[in-house]
Amino acid sequence: MTHLRVALVHGRADPAHDGVADYTCHLADALDRHGVDVVDVPVDPGLRGLLRAARYLRSSRADVAHVQFAPSGFGFSGAPGLLGDLVDMPLVTTLHEYGWWTCGRGVPDWVWSYLERRRLADRETGRLVPRSAAVLTTNGEHAAALRARTGVDAGRAPLLPNVAVDRDAPDRAVTRRALGVPADAELVVFFGFVHPVKGLRHLVDAVARLAAERPALHLLVLGGFTSLALPADEAAAFRDELTAHIAAAGAEDRVTVTGHRPAGEVSAALQAADVAAFPFTAGATLKSGALLAALDHGLPTLVTRRPDAPDDPELVDGETVVVARQVRDADVLVDGLRRLLADDDLRARVAAGGHALVHGRDWDGLAADHVATYEEIVRCASS
Repeated sequence: MTHLRVALVHGRADPAHDGVADYTCHLADALDRHGVDVVDVPVDPGLRGLLRAARYLRSSRADVAHVQFAPSGFGFSGAPGLLGDLVDMPLVTTLHEYGWWTCGRGVPDWVWSYLERRRLADRETGRLVPRSAAVLTTNGEHAAALRARTGVDAGRAPLLPNVAVDRDAPDRAVTRRALGVPADAELVVFFGFVHPVKGLRHLVDAVARLAAERPALHLLVLGGFTSLALPADEAAAFRDELTAHIAAAGAEDRVTVTGHRPAGEVSAALQAADVAAFPFTAGATLKSGALLAALDHGLPTLVTRRPDAPDDPELVDGETVVVARQVRDADVLVDGLRRLLADDDLRARVAAGGHALVHGRDWDGLAADHVATYEEIVRCASS
């Protein structure tokens, strides 16, 4: 195929404050480098925003409409689920979030299950999944949930680290000095947007409880508070709450909170750390660009998993990460950190395994995979 025109459909969000928006911008640039004519189609929340987007899509002469789906990106509106019924072109849907939301409150689970088994509708995306010629997920957990509900086998659109390794970063001592972190600290880093669901309060408590046995232990909280999911006023309130929690835990001298930092400074800080921790209250998956960045920087990493969640074939305890099999629990974080910090071989093994998971991924490779998917869909639609 000599020419391909693709409409990228997404919520209206600032890439600096939303991971899916940032991903969409990078993907658009990479598709452009592969000769794809990209049409940008932002969708405002609600039915009116959807109808405007549908009109624009119908006039765009796109060969394929590719929806970047996350409920938060569309203002938690079910309206985008009708897109495939409003436009006459093949759809691709990438599920950036899946397994926790429903677009139809009050609809009984048995009704959704009936519709999903017959591929008439999906509780999270409405008609998007049933109407899509291809569905992509960013991680195995979402793919398994989709298959169990709908029988749809999703392709993979793996996320990439959201911060590249800066090969020209200052050495560890310089970076630690700039951050105000002791040169001899055992430095645990959390990186990413700082939200209540990231489990930072439990991580602070774990660090405080380990202080007596590991007096050099220090926590670096690396990231901004304001985002699409946490507007400025809520972000300021949560920062105050976290600061008070740190003080109440007696950990003021062993926790450093940086706020938002440019990518180069983030990479330097990750290179200056000893281990990383992502104690997400819903459990960690590889849909987190921040987690991917930590792995790409070669950091031995601790993650949480819900006790009822299936095993993740990629985040394997003792091989690619250390898994704390519980959420919202400082005790399991204490155990996980203790395992990592006390075992040089374990740290080396999970650092190498985690790095191997993400090494070699790049936007051009991801774009090439997308182009192959689009071309196959267009061939099938025209045959």
